[in-house]
Amino acid sequence: MRDVRVVLIGGTSNVGKSTVAQVVAEKLGFECLSTDGLARHPGRPWRTPEWEVPAHVSEHYGSLTVGELITSVLGHYERLWPRIEELITAHAAESSGRKGLVLEGSALWPVRVARLQVPRTAAVWLTTDDALVRARVHAAGRYEAATNEEQHLMDKFLARTERYQTLMIDAIDRLGLDRIDAGGGQSAAELADTVLAAADAQTTVGRSSAGR
Repeated sequence: MRDVRVVLIGGTSNVGKSTVAQVVAEKLGFECLSTDGLARHPGRPWRTPEWEVPAHVSEHYGSLTVGELITSVLGHYERLWPRIEELITAHAAESSGRKGLVLEGSALWPVRVARLQVPRTAAVWLTTDDALVRARVHAAGRYEAATNEEQHLMDKFLARTERYQTLMIDAIDRLGLDRIDAGGGQSAAELADTVLAAADAQTTVGRSSAGR
């Protein structure tokens, strides 16, 4: 791959970013981080054996409309962007002494990434059918066994997630950025190779000569 020191992988929740990013990082010998680790926004509103949904997360999804949920999360990402840009810039510098970086997260909003003037940086976005995201969330939250209230919170999370992806794809396509379909049954290793090929072909951050 060409001289890339930072690979950005964006996409909506539950599209497979974290898994693919880990494989890409292993292939390159880079550090792997998530934008979620920089500052948390109310995350998944369903229980797991190791985790109970905090009251403020239940209230967030239960009380806000889908439009308000989108406004909230996009506002969070806007406030987070200066920290993301600092991290990208620091790892992209060859003189930093740091490892290269694979950074994944929904906070990698296409419009902001496209404005980056940071050398040795590539960016792609993973997308998939809403039905696949829905199936993953239902499985993770054991939707069929959940209470009506728990199902309602998952439904709101999914509505926000699907709306976010629609807005994201609109921005990606309008800007001519690279996106990869992660719903075709490919393995994480296969998707990682597709990410690396896209990164290698890019002439500016997020954009190859052909565009996708």
